Amino acid sequence: MKEQDIFKWPITIYYEDTDVGGVVYHANYLKFFERARTELLRYIGLNQQQLFADNMSFVVRSMNIDFIRGAKLDDQLIVNTTIQNVRRASIEFNQELVNDHNVVFCRAVVKIACVNPTIMKPIALPEQLKPEIN
Repeated sequence: MKEQDIFKWPITIYYEDTDVGGVVYHANYLKFFERARTELLRYIGLNQQQLFADNMSFVVRSMNIDFIRGAKLDDQLIVNTTIQNVRRASIEFNQELVNDHNVVFCRAVVKIACVNPTIMKPIALPEQLKPEIN
């Protein structure tokens, strides 16, 4: 996957995702974005369980999120994920939740760090990831 590529992951809004007003509860957008990033890593061949066994993990370092419009029950949406910036031990993602007309519901800039989960210190990104994102 190259930086300009868009990884698309479908999301269906279920009853459990909504609040009492029938709109997606704000914290659930983070779950949608997390699932899309996880699926992107799986798509490019990274098995997170194996990474963890190798004493390597990804953690969210920062997130800037913009809630634009509320998604509702049974909406069929897509999380678009692009890789914005890659550094030695971190990746910055741009993510948008859109409908099939490309109307944006929520967008986020997410920075993840690669860490040793035992000591929670940054480490270099896995070698097998580099050809896929550069």
